[in-house]
Amino acid sequence: MTVLRRARGALLRLVRRRGLAVIIGILLIVPAAWIQISGRPDAWWAQGLSLIAGASGLALVWTGLTGPAADWIE
Repeated sequence: MTVLRRARGALLRLVRRRGLAVIIGILLIVPAAWIQISGRPDAWWAQGLSLIAGASGLALVWTGLTGPAADWIE
């Protein structure tokens, strides 16, 4: 349980640093897009892992560009 809490905290701190979030997001998107577009890996797990990495990278880029959302609505 402690490992999950530390990972969550690291992710939340990353999101607060908008520039770093965009850079890491792009670093996740580029290889994921290459794997999806090239179609070279025949392993099913490589395709799935690239989808997860690409979606996570896209979420980081979006959050870096727009900023973190508020926890409440006034």
